Amino acid sequence: MSDSTTTATEQVDEERRDFIHVAAIAATVGGAGMVAYPFIDQMNAAGDTKAASSLEVDVTKVPVGGEIRVLIGGKPFFLRHRTPEEIAAAVNGNGARLPDPETDEERLMPLPDGSYNPAILVTSGACTHLGCVPVGPAQGNVGEYGGWYCPCHGSHYDTSGRIRKGPAPSNLPIPDYEWVSDSVVKISL
Repeated sequence: MSDSTTTATEQVDEERRDFIHVAAIAATVGGAGMVAYPFIDQMNAAGDTKAASSLEVDVTKVPVGGEIRVLIGGKPFFLRHRTPEEIAAAVNGNGARLPDPETDEERLMPLPDGSYNPAILVTSGACTHLGCVPVGPAQGNVGEYGGWYCPCHGSHYDTSGRIRKGPAPSNLPIPDYEWVSDSVVKISL
């Protein structure tokens, strides 16, 4: 008799039971998140890798008509200080008739005041054909169009880094960069 009496007087508090279920599920999810976070966080780049993924360059150090080459994260980049003649050749180049049409201004980033400095061109230093590093004015060979020449397979780029001749399918890419001041650019990967 005590069994039937116990079940008859026992009341189930459904609100309390639901609260306990929700609390247990929340604790489980929170615990799983705390355990998973270190495993997911270890996939992020290390601090030294992040520091090596950008570079600030003082463009006043680039001689007129010359270029400097920098490596960021093992990838080459060109910073070229173009002469007025090279700028004119880049602006007057018929962008519509190029294999990868793009105007010279589309290949420049604005200064902090919104204007453009056409004398400084920043491009990737890897040929878009097979990734070779083209030669330029620093190596004494600017190709047929005054820009860069890739000796691996004969691609010719103009003074704006646009492909003009050869097997390369596209222009030298413009990296993610910004003008920190009127004389310093920050290139990021």
